[in-house]
Amino acid sequence: MTELTGEVLAQVRGQVGCITLNRPRALNALSLSMVRDLMTVLLAWEKDPKVLAVAIRGSNKEGPFGAFCAGGDIRFLHQAGSTGNPEIEDFFTEEYALNHLIHNYGKPYIAFMDGIVMGGGMGISQGAALRLVTDATRMAMPETAIGLFPDVGGGYFLSRCPGHTGEWLALTGETIGADPAIALGLADGRIALADQAPVWEALGTQRFADGAAVTALVTSKLIAENIDAISARGQIDHYFSMHSVGAIVGALEASAGEWETKTAATLRKRSPLMLHVVFEQIRRARTLSLADDLRMERDMVRHCFHLRPGQSETLEGIRALAVDKDHTPRWAPARIEDVTPEMVAPFFASPWPAHAHPLAALR
Repeated sequence: MTELTGEVLAQVRGQVGCITLNRPRALNALSLSMVRDLMTVLLAWEKDPKVLAVAIRGSNKEGPFGAFCAGGDIRFLHQAGSTGNPEIEDFFTEEYALNHLIHNYGKPYIAFMDGIVMGGGMGISQGAALRLVTDATRMAMPETAIGLFPDVGGGYFLSRCPGHTGEWLALTGETIGADPAIALGLADGRIALADQAPVWEALGTQRFADGAAVTALVTSKLIAENIDAISARGQIDHYFSMHSVGAIVGALEASAGEWETKTAATLRKRSPLMLHVVFEQIRRARTLSLADDLRMERDMVRHCFHLRPGQSETLEGIRALAVDKDHTPRWAPARIEDVTPEMVAPFFASPWPAHAHPLAALR
């Protein structure tokens, strides 16, 4: 097995390139070195005629599978954002370029999305040719809880979920399981927990005529899902189709329903400013290509750390959740009703001219 940093294990087994994310104590959260290792190995395998397909999985403290990837390394982001470490710029530029590569990869890329699949974990799986979930999958884009937005192409893939479920997932950060993920178009099929290891083994030991034969083997192991997996779909589309965050929350709070009350309470805990920013992000992303969405998100994330010196919602959200762990972020503004359009608009103004954008080369 080729060990790159030790946090990414990569090996060609038979005709398949096999990647294991190997940072289990951090739930395989992505560091800059892991992003670079993934990009290096994927570019090499894309050109290697002996590699017909790529498979990626996570690991837990006991071994393979069990957790896919919990996202980006938010402790690093807090440290880098607080001290002016320029590697924070490299991290987002290179991570988004990696996401774009996976969506446009020249060979089948198969993601075993077992356990936690959140944030950056979605970024390295949503572009896969085959996205496998299990009964243990816990999927979310929970960024509004840390004063961020669903990046890594989140605008692109969430805005393409059915109806207005994308706004619901993006604003609330709700965690969903296997069947809802399939119903919302965020996964392609469910595989039994006990079948993951045998299928992984078969990928590295069987002979295949081409990449399509690799995906056919995995597809043959998929099991049926519950097609009525989104119980609140009617309510989601009703409320999250409204014209603003204020209208959504106002309507939810005016209802006596249990689901509405719970959903409104969740939104009240999120960063008010970033709720408005995320709402605008999802609505804009519906008409954008993946490359244009990633460029927009690269602009947005620059503003998250630099737009308001000393008043970054993202640094405050990470502080409250992961650094001080007091779970009482001091959002500014503190209320959804106090956010103005003038506060939201700057997030969508690019700090770079088009020709000098860090992701200018993406097509």
